[in-house]
Order: sequence, then structure tokens, then C-alpha cells
Amino acid sequence: MKSMAVEKKEIDLTSVAQLYPPQGQWTEEDYLFLPDTNRYVELSEGKLIMPPHPGNRHQAVLMEIAFRFRNFAQEKDVGTVRIAPLPVRLWPGKIREPDILLVTKEHRDRIGEQVYGVPDLVVEILSPGTEHVDRGEKYFEYAKAGVREYWIVDPDEKKIEVYVEKRGVYQLFEKYSPGQTAYSKILPGFKIDLDEIL
Repeated sequence: MKSMAVEKKEIDLTSVAQLYPPQGQWTEEDYLFLPDTNRYVELSEGKLIMPPHPGNRHQAVLMEIAFRFRNFAQEKDVGTVRIAPLPVRLWPGKIREPDILLVTKEHRDRIGEQVYGVPDLVVEILSPGTEHVDRGEKYFEYAKAGVREYWIVDPDEKKIEVYVEKRGVYQLFEKYSPGQTAYSKILPGFKIDLDEIL
């Protein structure tokens, strides 16, 4: 026989779940009403998406890259760098949470307290649970939204791919491997030594 505490918990969870719409019917208003969380939560096609928790290696690489982007952005006064979780509205009803994003000074009007507008540069660090989305849906969505530069970082293969947006489609700028230095097309002078981060 279940204890009253367990029974009450099940009732409370059911009651809470009923406050929210079913999958496929979520709106931005519903999404923004969610309580704060340290989890990535994205909105796509009326559905909430919760990617798997990142692992230690993913987070270590993320911090190294974000640190370098942030230092460069501050030193050169080119813009703002942020890391997930932070909602980014690509267009109405499409909210993603890139691992790392940069908004240049000229687009600072896209910086919001609760939600950012389209960044100028996005970095996704691949992990087994997210690679298909990072190379698939997000690749096309970021280009369609006008994210000017997209970095895909593969810690397992120790590679970085940099794509630049042209008329809503990404073109490969360069692929970098161990022993090489990765460069940004939209941030002249920015570089990352792959051996230092991967």
C-alpha cells in the first residue's frame, strides 16, 4: 500500500502537468512561463525539447572555447558572449539554446533579459545525444534565421568546422584538425589553437 506522501506527490505532479499544454500545442507564452531551470529547454514546432545533460568533456570544451571568445570580445569590444542555458528566439515559435553565442555590438538590440534575438555567431559542441540535431535541424535553422557564423566542435574527432551564412544557407569556411588553428570569418583576428582546447 502506498504511503499518503507518495500518493500526494503523484497527485501534485499530475495537477502541475495539467497546467501546461500537451506536446505540439506549446506557445512562446507557455514556454516563457516555465520556472527557471538549469536544464536546456527548447521550443520547436509547438513542442518542448529537453536535450540530454551534457557530460564532463562537453562542458570542459565549452568552457575553454567560451573563455577565449569572451576574452576576445571584451578586449576588442566587439560584442557579448553567453553560454547555455539561455533561450534564443530564431523566429516566433522557434527557441533554441546554443552552447555558446555571440551578439556583436551592432546588434545589441537583440539582447534581452529573458530571451535573446538571433546571434551573429553560434557554437555547438557535439555529444552523442545531440550530434544529429546539431548537424541537422539546428544547422538549417541557424542559417535560415541569419546566424552569420556557425561553429561545430567535435571533441571525439578533435575537429572544428566553421560555416558562414550566405542567403540563408551555410557554406563551409574551413575545417580544422589537431595541430591547426581555427579562425573566425566574422571576427578578424580571433583564433583558437585546437591542441589547447581538444
